[in-house]
Amino acid sequence: MLEYVSGSIASLAPTFAVIDCGGLGYNVNITLPSYTALQGKPTAKLLLHEVIREDQWLLFGFIEESERELFRQLIGVSGVGANTARMILSSLSVAQLQTVILSGDVKQLKAVKGIGAKTAERIIVDLKDKIKPESETLLLQPEANNDAYDEALAALLMLGFPKPQSVKVLRKLFEADPAIKVEAAIKRALTMM
Repeated sequence: MLEYVSGSIASLAPTFAVIDCGGLGYNVNITLPSYTALQGKPTAKLLLHEVIREDQWLLFGFIEESERELFRQLIGVSGVGANTARMILSSLSVAQLQTVILSGDVKQLKAVKGIGAKTAERIIVDLKDKIKPESETLLLQPEANNDAYDEALAALLMLGFPKPQSVKVLRKLFEADPAIKVEAAIKRALTMM
């Protein structure tokens, strides 16, 4: 089993990269975040996942271990193949997908091309318990140490709103306006819940 490939980038496109490693060119399927990370670089190291079929041998490459792990969890869900998992990870970042799964946001998963309501629900049900607790706590931490953010989050939690949904809404508000006051953030968050 191949763990990773490292070498010069011979060719790069939004869906694949050809990595020249010791005179061999490995065609590796990649996600859009990996493509963005590789643009303009002469060399790359991609963590691999092999998909071996009767008529094909496919390589899927990832910059981050967290992305590869989530890819592997996705393809373990009935009805989700490797290309569908790659499409999901191209549409949503690892953190966004973890938030979607933890908050049970079927609507956002359905927005990904090729994902229907039943598949979205199956992904959420199958993976909700498999998201690592440390990933969840990292995911739920505010990006900046902000007292207004902390107070607004505490207020929403006391009102009975789920933490993942509250964090998601407050992040949007504080990214749009970092100087927003606590009262305004709570009022606007309540209209977005």
